[in-house]
Amino acid sequence: MRQPKLIDYFLLTILSLIWASAFFNIKIATYSFGPVTIAFLRVFFGAIPVLLLCYFKNIKVEAFSKDWHWFAIIGFINLVAPFFLIAYGVKSVQSNLAAILMSTTPLSSTVLAHFYTKNEKFNLVKTIGILIGFSGIIFLFSDNLLIDENNFVSALLILLGSTCYVIGGVLTLKISKKKNENVTGSILIWAIIILLPLTFLIEQPFQTLPRTDSLISAIYLGLFPQVLLGCYVLEF
Repeated sequence: MRQPKLIDYFLLTILSLIWASAFFNIKIATYSFGPVTIAFLRVFFGAIPVLLLCYFKNIKVEAFSKDWHWFAIIGFINLVAPFFLIAYGVKSVQSNLAAILMSTTPLSSTVLAHFYTKNEKFNLVKTIGILIGFSGIIFLFSDNLLIDENNFVSALLILLGSTCYVIGGVLTLKISKKKNENVTGSILIWAIIILLPLTFLIEQPFQTLPRTDSLISAIYLGLFPQVLLGCYVLEF
C-alpha cells in the first residue's frame, strides 16, 4: 500500500463528487426499473469498460481462479447487496437524504478497521469523531422532518447498504496483492452471475420500454461511479 500524494487527494475529491451524483441518478432509474434490475444494470455496464481495460492492459482476470470464493463473496457484499438496498431505499427517501446517510460510511469503516487492520486503531481524535458522527445519525432518525414512519425502514436499508461497502472493503484485504483492475473485474463478473437470474425471476424487466432518462441514469451509474471508484479506490 503506497502513501497517498496530493494528486490522489485531488482525484478522490473529484471521485466523491461523482459518487454523490449517483443518488439522484438512482432516483431517476427507479422511475422505470426495480432495485434488482438497477443493481444488475450497474454491474453489467460497469463490467464492460473494466474487462476491456484488463484485455488491453493484458491483465489476467482471475474470477474463476482458486480465489473465486473471495471474488464471489466480495461481489455479493460490495456490489449486489448495497446496490439493491440503496436502490430500494431511494424509492422512498429523497436523494439528498440518501447521500447524507451514505456519508456515514467512514464511521463504520473506522470501527471495523480498528478490529480488522493493524495500523488503523482508535485514538482520542478518532473516538471523538466517531461519537460526534453517530450522534448525528441519532439526530437524523429522531427528526421527523427528514425521517418519519413512512421512510424509516428505507433509511435503515440505505445505512445497511453503506455498511456492506465497508465490509466488502475489509474483505478485499484478503486479496490486496492482486491488481485492482483484476479484483474489480472479477467481483463484477460474480455480481453479474448472481444478479442475472434474480433480475428475470423477481422483476422480469424490459417487458415495457423504460423511460429514456431512467436508462441513461442506469448506464451512467455503471460507467462512472462504479468503474472509476472501483478501479481507483482499490489502489489504497
